Amino acid sequence: MNSTSTASAHDARQEAAHFQSTYAGIKAQIGRMMVGQEEVIDGVMTALLAGGHVLLEGVPGLGKTMLVRCLSQAVNAKFSRIQFTPDMMPADIQGTSVLMETDKGHELRFQEGPLISNLVLADEINRATPKTQSALLEAMQERQVTVGRRTIKLEEPFCVLATQNPVEQEGTYPLPEAQLDRFLFKLVVGYPREEDYEAILDRTTGDKEVQIESAADAQEIARLRHVVRAVPVPSHAKRYAIHLVMGTQPESPYAPQMVNEYVALGSSPRGAQSLLLAAKVRALVGGRFAVSVADIKDVALPVLRHRLMVNFHGQSDGITDEKVVKAVLEHVREPNEVR
Repeated sequence: MNSTSTASAHDARQEAAHFQSTYAGIKAQIGRMMVGQEEVIDGVMTALLAGGHVLLEGVPGLGKTMLVRCLSQAVNAKFSRIQFTPDMMPADIQGTSVLMETDKGHELRFQEGPLISNLVLADEINRATPKTQSALLEAMQERQVTVGRRTIKLEEPFCVLATQNPVEQEGTYPLPEAQLDRFLFKLVVGYPREEDYEAILDRTTGDKEVQIESAADAQEIARLRHVVRAVPVPSHAKRYAIHLVMGTQPESPYAPQMVNEYVALGSSPRGAQSLLLAAKVRALVGGRFAVSVADIKDVALPVLRHRLMVNFHGQSDGITDEKVVKAVLEHVREPNEVR
């Protein structure tokens, strides 16, 4: 090994160590308020550092809003919350031009909406009409909002964390597949464990206010995203991600019988992209500067569960997205590592 490659390996180890330290610092600050929900916290942080968005599914009162607010404080980012309702219009979230009185008379000035922020909590996103959801979709995909002829580039980091109630569906508009596919993760927020309740009550009903300190800033998050992109993916790990995505597609050579029988639509190539980006974050959190098959397995469920559609036959037989992804993970073999 020559001196150049030795220096490169040393730099990679340093980058991984710094990433790991910053990640732990942010998570520690969130943990000062949040109790439990380790997988959800890791998922939200992974999405933020990978440059993706998150769909949080869970009943009200589980701390979803608190988690996003704590994250914004820990990374010193601008936070906004949008409570979606059926009568909300795109201008309500994007912003609009308002006629203002000035010393020189009247002029139109643009008033920014809550969508122009760093971390956006889109609460009960499925209550918004398709027109409003399309405005949110533009921001998620293009990192910009368009109001009339005005286009506004959104500042990085930009991350949408949307919530939806899995039970109450009256007055809701199901998210289209194209919008679901824009979420890096779909995370299911469950009930706390029994041993967590006492700490939750102490922190939320006591007279002591928990202070969240900044462990990073927007510039640091942007830099860490570049570090994530630089993590190499060995060819065998890349092939495994491809085979997993193809395993969700009916009649593909890697699809198990459950997929062929019960799945109407499988994941697109965006699923493979999301697998690799999320796996890169997991590798860095583990202190490694290369993706392993295990990293891809760890993120497969939240990455793929919302990217496939179970057909009517599967729904009647009680087949869920989660069962399908687990069947694919059991069926797809790990490619041999080429040395």
